[in-house]
Amino acid sequence: MDARPAHVERLQALLKEGRLLLAGPRPAIDAADPGPAGFLGSLVVARFDSLDDARVWADADPYVGAGVYDSVEVTPFNRVMPL
Repeated sequence: MDARPAHVERLQALLKEGRLLLAGPRPAIDAADPGPAGFLGSLVVARFDSLDDARVWADADPYVGAGVYDSVEVTPFNRVMPL
């Protein structure tokens, strides 16, 4: 939880820049608060100039440094809908 404010601040910066399409946690069960089941991770869909830029941004996330995320996967995404 100590890393959360800095994590959210970075997402808010992307949002202000018009680059954040969506972001949020992935609960392990169908519940907003999964309790002891926990979370499977998070999903961030954002615009970057390149895949390398996205990787640099993701690797610098405070959750990575704090050990909240065991790993980060950055992949391309083609937005089809909504336009």
